[in-house]
Amino acid sequence: MKFKEQSAIYQKDIALTRWMAKYGVTFLRISVGIVFFWFGFLKYFPGLSPATDLAITTIDMLTFGIITGQTALYILATWEVAIGIGMIFGIYLRETIFLLFFQMLGTITPLFLFPLEAFTVIPFGPTLEGQYIIKNIVIVSAAIVVGATVRGGRLVADPEKIREKYE
Repeated sequence: MKFKEQSAIYQKDIALTRWMAKYGVTFLRISVGIVFFWFGFLKYFPGLSPATDLAITTIDMLTFGIITGQTALYILATWEVAIGIGMIFGIYLRETIFLLFFQMLGTITPLFLFPLEAFTVIPFGPTLEGQYIIKNIVIVSAAIVVGATVRGGRLVADPEKIREKYE
C-alpha cells in the first residue's frame, strides 16, 4: 500500500524509518554484545550453560586434546565475554568482529563433528543444541552489518539522498 506523501501516516512512516536507520545498527551491536557477554559469563559457573558439555568436547577435538575440560571452558568464556564487551561498548570493533567470526567457526563444527548430538533427524531436525548453533547464522549476519559501519558506513533512510549522491 502506497501512502500519499502528505498523509500523517506517511510522515510517521518516514520519521520511524529515519529513527530505525539512526539507531538500528547500534541496537544490533549492543544486543549481540549482550548475548555474547551473558552466554560467556554463564560458562564461568558450572551447570549454568546448556552448551558446556558440547563446547568442551568440541574444543577438545579441535585442539587434539591439548586444551581440555575446565581450561577450555574458561578460555571460551573469556573469549565470549571479551566479544560481548567489545560489542556493547563499541570498542576495538574490527578485532571484536574478527574474534566473533573465528569463534563462530568453532561453534558450527559440532554440526559436522557430532551430528548425532546436533540433530534428531540429520540434517532436518535439530536438537536444542543444534538450534543453539544454527541461530548463529543471525549473529554472523548481525556482525556483518555492524562491520559495515566500522569505517563510518551508516544506514540511510532517505532514498533521494542516495540517488542525488550517485547521479
